[in-house]
Amino acid sequence: MEYKKVKPYKELEPFIHFYWELKGNEYKRGWERVFPDGCAGILLNLGNKCLTDNGCFSMDYGKTYVVGAMRAFKDSLIDPDTHLIGVCLKPATFANFYHYASQNELTNNTVEFEKNIAFVVDKVYENPFKYFDRFYSERIKPKTIHLHTVINDIHSFKGRISVFDLAKRNCTTVRQLERNFKKFIGLSPKEYSNIIRFQNALSLIRDSKQSRSLMDIAFECGYYDHSHLSLEIRRNTGLLPSSL
Repeated sequence: MEYKKVKPYKELEPFIHFYWELKGNEYKRGWERVFPDGCAGILLNLGNKCLTDNGCFSMDYGKTYVVGAMRAFKDSLIDPDTHLIGVCLKPATFANFYHYASQNELTNNTVEFEKNIAFVVDKVYENPFKYFDRFYSERIKPKTIHLHTVINDIHSFKGRISVFDLAKRNCTTVRQLERNFKKFIGLSPKEYSNIIRFQNALSLIRDSKQSRSLMDIAFECGYYDHSHLSLEIRRNTGLLPSSL
């Protein structure tokens, strides 16, 4: 499998993590697993039909799809004729580009976009990433990102902050925070914080420069013990910590 990431145009960086392209290996066919990261994405299928959502959804050639934030891992079947390109949006920025349903209606789902807001296949082939830059530069609406300071707080604390403290720090109520997270991200603030905490633990486990016990990592990331961390890893990845 060939996979690459490209940074967006500088003015789009507050809203878009990166663009990406994935091509299948002509000698290999298999399932590719993605772990939850709290982000929504948009993708275009430039290859043959591609099975995703753990084999429950088929993406057709030339169609554009939105992928909602995930609560658990998702598998896609990558074969020699797979060719996907896409955009990884930053949390809560979907509304800066699209008028669409509340994000909690997209959570864990892949949904086909209507033609009037889909990518134009003929324009993508020439230079997909420059096309994405033009597409999103022309579409961007309000420059303010909903929940920006709250999201920054969650990342600053690496997911180790209560919803009550988040609401207090940002001069709002827990109920309002819950509503806004479901509308703009598709997850509750607690779910999003848990994903960020899991991602932090995952980066520590995968850090080849360190040789640390699972217990040490669990305590650093705010888990009760190594069993609690192992349970979270299995829930988010379907794998044992030793397989990461």
